[in-house]
Amino acid sequence: MDKKTIYNICTGNSCRSQMAEGWGKEILGEGWNVYSAGIETHGVNPKAIEAMKEVDIDISNHTSDLIDNDIIKQSDLVVTLCSDADNNCPILPPNVKLEHWGFDDPAAKEWSEFQRVRDE
Repeated sequence: MDKKTIYNICTGNSCRSQMAEGWGKEILGEGWNVYSAGIETHGVNPKAIEAMKEVDIDISNHTSDLIDNDIIKQSDLVVTLCSDADNNCPILPPNVKLEHWGFDDPAAKEWSEFQRVRDE
């Protein structure tokens, strides 16, 4: 059986989508390919790495990547995590399911906001 693929997308692939990728890999395990990307790349936010480390999920090796058309077209599920990504998501083939799970952007906020978004 082929692995299913989930692709988490936000504006800068810095916080929300990085944490979603970490959670996805942790929860879904080996049966899924879990990726993240952004409309832009802003680098992985060190606070996102720290927030995930608090729950024993290591995302320190993640990179901030632009949306890859090959990955998105082969995905089973694309999840947009902010309105910018939802509004600017590329057109998907009919076999790819799209869901929007809006999360606040913790990037310029207090530490507790990273923890809150991580735990949503």
